[in-house]
Amino acid sequence: MKFYDSVGPNPHVVRMVMAEKGISLPSETIDIVAGANRSGDFIKKVPAGGTPALELDSGQVVSEITVIAEYLEELHPAPALFGTTAEERAEARKWLRIIDLGYCEPMANGFRATQGRPMFEPRFPVVSVSAGEELKLIAAKKLQWLDGLMRGDFVCGNRFTIADILLFCFIEFGGAVGQPLPEGLVWIPAWRARVAARPSAKA
Repeated sequence: MKFYDSVGPNPHVVRMVMAEKGISLPSETIDIVAGANRSGDFIKKVPAGGTPALELDSGQVVSEITVIAEYLEELHPAPALFGTTAEERAEARKWLRIIDLGYCEPMANGFRATQGRPMFEPRFPVVSVSAGEELKLIAAKKLQWLDGLMRGDFVCGNRFTIADILLFCFIEFGGAVGQPLPEGLVWIPAWRARVAARPSAKA
């Protein structure tokens, strides 16, 4: 297999998954700033143009971070990042979807419409700058909501899961592109420190 890597939170998610599972793969870094993900051989392999991607030995290409994570989990079940039972997997997938739609999407689209606008506007439609600022506020409110709801060491109680990885990678990215954590959070800062202390966080 071959891993197509790049800058950004999405590849970071998959790198963390691989690090947690002790998976090492040959990789190629795609220069998304230069638009290499939207031209040449890569766009033929991944028509949506997103990174990361995983090229299997058969030539099939697996893309989209949660799909890649689930594929790797099926090949390498331990440690389980989704769960070992149907109930655990359902809980992890529930929070994965809530975090993805509620926080990651507005945060990322807010970035694309504002600080990231020079890079993204020529490539695909983005909302207005003012709408981008509103999306940032929506993302921040979702973090406040999550902060008031969470109680355990991790999103799924005391289990470290794919939901923690997704949230961590996007919070780290947000902080680097002008979307720091809202003030007054209690659970998220302590949780963030726990996740950041894991060796995989540096992947």
